[in-house]
Amino acid sequence: MNYTDLLTEAASKGLTVKEKCLQAYDGRIKGNHIAIRRGIPATKKACILAEELGHRYTTYGDILEQCSIEEQKQEQRARLWAYNKMIGLQGIVSAYRNGYSSLHDMADFLEVTEEFLSEALNRYRGKYGCYATIDNYIIYFEPYLAVMELYI
Repeated sequence: MNYTDLLTEAASKGLTVKEKCLQAYDGRIKGNHIAIRRGIPATKKACILAEELGHRYTTYGDILEQCSIEEQKQEQRARLWAYNKMIGLQGIVSAYRNGYSSLHDMADFLEVTEEFLSEALNRYRGKYGCYATIDNYIIYFEPYLAVMELYI
C-alpha cells in the first residue's frame, strides 16, 4: 500500500490529510485532521500516515508525552496497526515469493522505509517469538529473517 492509497483510504473515512511544515514531529493527528511533514519522501510519508491512521483506530486522548505505561501501550498498538497495514506477515511472504530477501529489497518491494520494515520485524519477533506461520509458510525471525514454504 502506498501513500496515494492511504490518502484515498483516509478520505473515505472522512479524514483530512495535509502536508505542513511540522517542527517536532513527522506526523500528527488531531480529531479528523492528519498533518504530515512536508518535504519528506513519499515512502516515508506512507509509513507516517499509516501510523497516524493506527492512532485514529487504536488510541484515544493525547499520548504525545508517553509518560504512562498506558500511553506507551497505545503507541505500540498504533505502530503494530501500521506495520500490519503496510507489511503484515503476508507482505513478508509476498516479498519472498517475488525473490526479495534483503532488507533493502524487501522494503522497496513493500513500499516502506528500511527503518519501518526493521521496526516491524522486531515487533513481530516480540509478538510471535522465533517464528510465525501463515498459510503454507513459516517466517523465521531468529537467528535472521528467513521464509520457508511448507510442502504438504
